[in-house]
Amino acid sequence: MDPLGAPSQFVDVDSLPGWSDACEAKQLDCHQNPVEKAQIDVRSPFPYRKDINAKIILWKGDVALLNCTAIVNTSNESLTDKNPVSESIFMHAGPDLRDELQKLKGCRTGEAKLTKGFNLAARFIIHTVGPKYKSRYRTAAESSLYSCYRNVLQLAKEQAMCSVGFCVINSLKRCYPLEDATHIALRTVRRFLEIHGETLEKVVFAVSELEEATYRKLLPLYFPRSLEEEIQSLPYLPADIGNAEGEPVVPERQIRITEKPGVPDDASDEEGLEADLSFIGSHAFARMEGDVDKQRRLILQGQLSEAALQKQHQRNYNRWLCQARAEDLSDIASLKALYQTGVDNCGRTVMVVVGRNIPVTLIDMEKALLYFIHVMDHIAVKEYVLVYFHTLTNDYNQLDSNFLKKLYDVVDAKYKRNLKALYFVHPTFRSKVSAWFFTTFTVSGLKDKIHYVESLQQLFAAIPPEQIDLPPFVLEYDARENGPYYSSYPPSPDL
Repeated sequence: MDPLGAPSQFVDVDSLPGWSDACEAKQLDCHQNPVEKAQIDVRSPFPYRKDINAKIILWKGDVALLNCTAIVNTSNESLTDKNPVSESIFMHAGPDLRDELQKLKGCRTGEAKLTKGFNLAARFIIHTVGPKYKSRYRTAAESSLYSCYRNVLQLAKEQAMCSVGFCVINSLKRCYPLEDATHIALRTVRRFLEIHGETLEKVVFAVSELEEATYRKLLPLYFPRSLEEEIQSLPYLPADIGNAEGEPVVPERQIRITEKPGVPDDASDEEGLEADLSFIGSHAFARMEGDVDKQRRLILQGQLSEAALQKQHQRNYNRWLCQARAEDLSDIASLKALYQTGVDNCGRTVMVVVGRNIPVTLIDMEKALLYFIHVMDHIAVKEYVLVYFHTLTNDYNQLDSNFLKKLYDVVDAKYKRNLKALYFVHPTFRSKVSAWFFTTFTVSGLKDKIHYVESLQQLFAAIPPEQIDLPPFVLEYDARENGPYYSSYPPSPDL
């Protein structure tokens, strides 16, 4: 009660129901969808943790009214933004807040700075600046938004704060898609609590009515409230779940990072993959292929069961993946022959392969295979489509059928299962014949997924033009051959 006897407008976080308690109407019905015993072995990267869930609160209300150690203000670089969250905080904190903000001399995107709470119930305010979102610079925006949440949490840890109230940092003014931003917010908080959970008692997500539905939909993915909810949420996790701290993974920044380079490991092959890394040298590929040949010979002799062969294949693929993570693949990445773009009409990730950017006779094709695995491993866990631009390729860009067969044999089963379509753009008669022979007699499982696309107009029927970055020469060729179709769509300057 305030001195006049009226009820306080501020809300104590200890009075709010936790995420673990909010499971009557929204939690998945475990009795209708029982989890089989065999499924329990397939765990989510965000497993059910009762102790972490007890720290999470989802609250529909004004973050400025929270009575907690610190609340978060989202602003611009000069800390003068006039968004609803900031205006409410300024109104309740009083004029002293503006005076103190002038001493901070602004805040860079992704940073977090601390002031007192003044007339707020919260003792502190943590100010941060979210990124402006443009689809072409999605990766930079993701990294900046991750930094916002991570730096806020790190500041709370350094100041020994007990509770933090988050507003939705990505404001509508900055055009960040709400669902994409929510994934980053939730997984960053989840990873922080896994590592530094003892430093925080409560984390409140203060949302508006418009934002609440998205948070309720995605919270079970990162904070499942039961083993059943964990297993049922697993298929809905995005392909990119970040690294161990929730930071978005950028393949070009990861290719130089190795796992215990040069350090031998005495563990058996059954216990881990590191045992193989110390023996992998310049002849690794011959050794790996030898494993595949041995598997085939043993199964033909009846010495290996199908299950054992699958296990051997998985182990072999994991060796390739470890080698891909340890190898310097920057020369292959610079070709821009394989990259992720947007999504198709069904919401599936679109991967692009540019045939003309593959100088087959000039590069190490084994490194190209490693780069493919490095980029695609986290993409292939969910449904995806491939767009192959055969535009203006010549004999120096033709992928050998033996290489394609090796790639098809090496990759994990998820690649084949989750590939839903391969769009072959601007095919020639010769390439159609080659593809027919290859998919008929070598990898028959791919035949029904190939769609020959003669013009970009046909491609845009499946993938909206704003969802795919097109090399300029592809646009020029298509306009010359088929006439302009989507002339207002700007080509990517990076390709």
